[in-house]
Amino acid sequence: MIRYWLEFDFNDYMGSIPAGLHLGCGITAFSSEHALALLKSKVFKDEVLPRISKCISNVNIKTLNQGHIVSNMKPPVYIGIWFPLGYD
Repeated sequence: MIRYWLEFDFNDYMGSIPAGLHLGCGITAFSSEHALALLKSKVFKDEVLPRISKCISNVNIKTLNQGHIVSNMKPPVYIGIWFPLGYD
């Protein structure tokens, strides 16, 4: 399993922006393709994805914003979306 941290460029995005994604999205998955599939199905509800401006694989949780992200995320040891909350 791999922890991914994704950030997005919403400047030219025409779809509706899901809640909580302005800081980014944390996903644990088996591969980058699996992470994108989870992102598309769970967060964007099969809409077109925005441009990904940053993708960090094996992200060190200690490098993420402790006040906004780490204090408001699920444990990243299970497959799925761990930040933002609410995309089970």
